[in-house]
Amino acid sequence: MRSFLKPTAGVLCLVALACAGCSSGGASDAASARPGRTTAAAASADPGTTGSSTTSYAPYVSATTAAATDSTGSPTAYNLAFVISDGSDCTPTWDGAYAIGDTAVKSRISALGKSGARVRVSFGGASGKELASTCDSAADLAAAYGAALDAAGSTQADFDVEGGQLGDSDSVALRSEAIALLQRKRPGLTVSFTLPVMPSGLDAEGLALLESANDHSVDVSTVNIMTMNYGSSYAGDMGDYAITSAEKAHDQLKKVFGLSGADAWQGLALTSMIGVNDVDNETFGLADAAQVREFAEEKGVAWVSMWSTFRDRQCEKGSATAGDAATDCSGVKQSAGAFAKAFAG
Repeated sequence: MRSFLKPTAGVLCLVALACAGCSSGGASDAASARPGRTTAAAASADPGTTGSSTTSYAPYVSATTAAATDSTGSPTAYNLAFVISDGSDCTPTWDGAYAIGDTAVKSRISALGKSGARVRVSFGGASGKELASTCDSAADLAAAYGAALDAAGSTQADFDVEGGQLGDSDSVALRSEAIALLQRKRPGLTVSFTLPVMPSGLDAEGLALLESANDHSVDVSTVNIMTMNYGSSYAGDMGDYAITSAEKAHDQLKKVFGLSGADAWQGLALTSMIGVNDVDNETFGLADAAQVREFAEEKGVAWVSMWSTFRDRQCEKGSATAGDAATDCSGVKQSAGAFAKAFAG
């Protein structure tokens, strides 16, 4: 997914992959009981789940800049975007610009947690240099991941892998090795992967990443699919595409992880890019959000998320042109926080 830069009223260019969005968010995921196999938490075991539904709402937020709509919909968790390399070595930073221990960022994270919501650190995204491509060893990479988690006070890690990183077999293997090492040192650490998807499901590179996680005995709690930016060949209903993508990914998770149908749904999360997407003719509206929420509840999906709270408001007149995916607004007619309310159900 994209990186959060300083907000502007202009357009944020798509970086790396047509499927840019934002990674995983959600309630606390239960760690797998079997190494290298995914599992989903039952509502009773998931401290992030409230009410009768097992599907929680966990949006992507900027780790550095507050948005007025962050708390709308009462999220059970926040996905903090994004931790990447400082650009030259194995030093983790927020968006490549803020130190992991930056006091302003720590205050921001503390404020997010005051509601009782948990925070998940999302590593990667579409911009900058991903740590797996700059660290020299699994031990160094695991230490970098751990430093970011400690700075955020989090026991949840999400890995948003897309673009060239997804096809880099060396970094994929190094990441898997580092995550497995980190989980051995931190038994309570839950791991999710955020991956691009199409209406045909996860592509070969996404599946290879999950197989790599299996091979290295990584406990994967959730696979978060980015239901967005499908490419110029798709010009239909975005809500329908999200559901079709989820159904295909569900079948793939059953096969990759050896899960029952119900467990595969509970090991899945859905993240949509609200409003105008980066691909022409793709606009995800409020009706689509309500459709996705209803589907997720029906199937028992772990959590739904959106890219992002920062964009969950109507653009000011003249701030974005039709067809553009703006940095800090949705590009569609809405009240502030309307997408959050739709996803929260």
